[in-house]
Amino acid sequence: MGAHEDMLVTKVCELYDKISKLESLSPSPEVNTLFTQLVSICTPPSSIDVSKLSPKVQEIRAKLIRLCGEAEGLLEAHFSSILASFESPMDHLHIFPYNSNYLKLSRLEFNILSQYTSKTPKSLAFVGSGPLPLTSITLALNHLKFTNFHNYDIDTGANSMALGLVSSHPDLSKRMFFHNANIMDVSHRLRDYDVVFLAALVGMSTREKAKVVKHLAKHMAPGALLMLRSAHGSRAFLYPVVEPEEVHGFDVLSVYHPTDDVINSVMVARKHWTEPGPGLMPVDTSGLMAIDQGLSPIILLNKCSEVQGFNPLGSMMEEIAVEEQAS
Repeated sequence: MGAHEDMLVTKVCELYDKISKLESLSPSPEVNTLFTQLVSICTPPSSIDVSKLSPKVQEIRAKLIRLCGEAEGLLEAHFSSILASFESPMDHLHIFPYNSNYLKLSRLEFNILSQYTSKTPKSLAFVGSGPLPLTSITLALNHLKFTNFHNYDIDTGANSMALGLVSSHPDLSKRMFFHNANIMDVSHRLRDYDVVFLAALVGMSTREKAKVVKHLAKHMAPGALLMLRSAHGSRAFLYPVVEPEEVHGFDVLSVYHPTDDVINSVMVARKHWTEPGPGLMPVDTSGLMAIDQGLSPIILLNKCSEVQGFNPLGSMMEEIAVEEQAS
């Protein structure tokens, strides 16, 4: 590593040491300051390859990602409670500190998906939606105005908070559904979704993420789209990295690495049109281009990417429901 990368790793490790000693990760001036510093250090574009770091730093990175995930959950729960105190929560989403980031990320994801699709997604699933499901809300309000959103989370309390935000909204209350379930326990229902979003922090290690992706590949409908969030360069200290060759059972269509304040990389893949079998050849990702220059996505397609998908047209269905399911 060069001097810049060495300095970056040193700063990250120093912040990890301070964060790991906090009594609580709930929002507070000290917690907010430390995580703001961490994000500001890790956000600028960097060529660092975290897979080549020393075992000690790799261990620190793994622990830091889990701490970031816990803090993010507590932050979202905190603001979900505040938003729920308003008569119309959707009118006050701007009070969440990272709302603009979600607006940009959702627009980016929608634009990328739209390049592969031409028919309506009647149903979309978001796995790991949490207490403040801003991706689903933003897509439903701004981009997919006639699609039904099925949000999955293992945390019953998170789902209850999320339901409280949308239950008074005349439109979202008809299109938002919340399922209390571990996605690894969901099988046949996954075939109902045209698109599945997998939150960055569902499966925080490569092994955990691979298990979830394998499960989705087994049960999603052939031809359905999978949207994954990853991280690139120094941003991999904040979120897990997903490599194209790790997404088995899918044809990876595009990878995009933002260079602005949108932290997550975006990967879109299509479930194989033929069910996995003994003679199925692995997908060749050697020609896939990963964009890291802040440009509009350059999409390199394979044969399966020419199949039609959706556009934001369709019909509204059903009423909001919370489905209790043992995890």
